[in-house]
Amino acid sequence: MRGYNEHAVSTRSDRRAEYDVIARVTQGLRDRAVNSKSDYAGFAEALHTNQRLWTALVVDVSDEKNPLPAELKARIAYLADFTRQHTRQVLRKKASVLPLLEINMALLRGLKTEGAPV
Repeated sequence: MRGYNEHAVSTRSDRRAEYDVIARVTQGLRDRAVNSKSDYAGFAEALHTNQRLWTALVVDVSDEKNPLPAELKARIAYLADFTRQHTRQVLRKKASVLPLLEINMALLRGLKTEGAPV
């Protein structure tokens, strides 16, 4: 029983760490988006940080040892690709940052409600 409890705590703390990173990146992107006209360089940096987050997520789910279901892995890969393409459009001032923020918030909601508390 002790081994199971240790695994449960590890999973919970891993999820919490993942949640915290995504929340921090999302908050930074939102804050920089608000000031994008006066600090475009800061906004571009926040977009880049968000892109690095999604690259890390897709690398993680691409690992054959990742236990997530194949369908969820495919969805994450799709969202990572969408994020990459949409970020380019945002940087060219041809799209809103809002879809990127909404995707991140949906991911945070999923982490919060997926079986174990964050």
